[in-house]
Amino acid sequence: MFKPAVEAIRAECSGERALDLVASISRHHRIQASPGFRAAAEFALAELERAGLEAELLSFPAEHATSFWSLPMFQEWEATQGELWLIEPEERKLADYQECPLALIQRSGPGALEADLLLLEDGEELEEYAGLDLHGKAVLTKGDIRRVYDLAVERGGAEGLLFDGMRELPIRSRLDLLDARQYTSFWWTGEERKCFGFVLTPREGERLRQFFKEGKRLKIRARVKSCFWDGQIETVSALIPGASAQEVVVIAHLCHPKPSANDNASGAAALLESARALQALIAQGKLRRPKRSIRFLLVPEMTGTIAYLASREEAIPRIIAGINLDMVGEDQERCGSTFLIDRLPGAAASFIEVLVRTLRQEFTGELKGFSGLGGYASFRYGEVPFSGGSDHYVLSDPTVGVPAVMLIQWPDRFYHTSFDTLDKVSPKMLHLAASLAGSSAYAAASAGEREARWLATEMVAQFKSELLKLIQLRLGETLAADGEGRVRELAQRLAREGAYLAERAGKGLESLLALGAIELGEERREVLEFAGRELARARELISRETKVGLAEKQAGKPPLENDQARLIVRRRYRGPLAQLQPYVRKLSPEDQEAWHRLAKESKERPSILPTLALYWADGTRTLGEIAALVELESGERAEQLLAQHFRLLEKMGLVELRAR
Repeated sequence: MFKPAVEAIRAECSGERALDLVASISRHHRIQASPGFRAAAEFALAELERAGLEAELLSFPAEHATSFWSLPMFQEWEATQGELWLIEPEERKLADYQECPLALIQRSGPGALEADLLLLEDGEELEEYAGLDLHGKAVLTKGDIRRVYDLAVERGGAEGLLFDGMRELPIRSRLDLLDARQYTSFWWTGEERKCFGFVLTPREGERLRQFFKEGKRLKIRARVKSCFWDGQIETVSALIPGASAQEVVVIAHLCHPKPSANDNASGAAALLESARALQALIAQGKLRRPKRSIRFLLVPEMTGTIAYLASREEAIPRIIAGINLDMVGEDQERCGSTFLIDRLPGAAASFIEVLVRTLRQEFTGELKGFSGLGGYASFRYGEVPFSGGSDHYVLSDPTVGVPAVMLIQWPDRFYHTSFDTLDKVSPKMLHLAASLAGSSAYAAASAGEREARWLATEMVAQFKSELLKLIQLRLGETLAADGEGRVRELAQRLAREGAYLAERAGKGLESLLALGAIELGEERREVLEFAGRELARARELISRETKVGLAEKQAGKPPLENDQARLIVRRRYRGPLAQLQPYVRKLSPEDQEAWHRLAKESKERPSILPTLALYWADGTRTLGEIAALVELESGERAEQLLAQHFRLLEKMGLVELRAR
């Protein structure tokens, strides 16, 4: 349907030009609300204006007195010096901000210290501090920096933190990157005693730990020059005007420390190249001006998106869909990554996911088989359930109402480290991301009734494929199950999951009405009839092969069997929870410990579960209904975790729980 436009955009986009943009952006130290971020934003603004787009630099207050929705803002920050020396048992420089900006914990306060260094290991539990005198000292830890700050600095009186941790990923461990430094940051709420901190390489951290094992006294000297002030945080906005007031948004975050080439200079560069290509093609008459405007946003991740939307709430209903570009430029062989479509959350069904997935097929058949037939991709690609963690998390929140998919490469063995450098970026992958994002945005912005009807057939076809894959999976599990009880349980699960997929497909079809006033009755009936027919066939097969009698309609197991199940959850804010720490600080010490324990106990479960639950909390659903929907969406049964989470959010003043 959009093949000519895709081919034109693909031909116009340049991966080499995008790589040059990555090089320019990654020279800036782009901490949110800082002179470095502003310089990068001004560079991006100039590029957009040079390409002929209507562009502007928007500023929002960066100060503790301002909030946007549930987000308390923070002050502007800049550091000019940060040096850390070991002076006993030997003298050696451990970290220097001027040599590597990630050597300083971002937003470190100013200070000078010559003091003993103590080892905390993780430092996340109160028991580790028994008998320790931390006053006037610094501590070395691999633990969660916010938790260690709370216990060691605020409660224990330590002056500074040294961090040698590294987030573990499936393709890397802490000791795989011995000489890298982990991106680490403080997020001040305005009420704390600001301290400074340094990030060590795992190699250096292990060397210091060996000294501790040998019983040696460690002493360090640190000096940090930095300042905070009530300033500004910027967002870059550019527009390709359409014929109507509706908009499609393409977004990428511009922030992160220098260099942060893939995360996310690559996403910002792909956005800039996509915008340039579309503007050039429209100006040359190779593409028609779209029906809807296409807006390009370069933001401080999540915080800038929230500030932008909260400042123009009246414009949000005009945005029909979004595409988020985050970490799209990875050289897959070096980084170990796969090019992914991060799907919509279940609470935000929309045509945009199917559109992007369908257009991606235009990019995955460039190689042919031995005979010269067929086609396959020269890169790894796939799709994953909604994971949040970036700006589509803000847009897709049902209280915002802009369904947005994310294009991302994951995992990346150099993620959030000083090794995320330009040599890890691939012009080929930048070209792919810019071309696919531009094609998808243009298609969504240009679609009318004819394209909407075509999309409806695609959505029904993809629903059928997804349902059949689910049925095949569950049939295999059910036919191999032991015992009548297990067979019934799995059959009930399949019935619930199939009904959920059909309901979501119906909601997705409704989103097509934003593209044109089309009749969708036939497609809705086809979804329901197909689901009913295939699920009935599966039920009959299970019953015949297992000799277990199954009811025509499978009853669902109640997600909770106590009074909590009947509590309705109402959110008291708009938008997602991008920064919870200010609210956690308002809890009693006992509840703060309960929050920590809940987070620790949940580490082995998908971190997205509380977010999915909040998305389903529309003020009419009970906690039991929400837990059931989260299970259908994620496959995770998490009633008690979600109940505890909502109880603590209620104490923070973020949700209201009331009996039906």
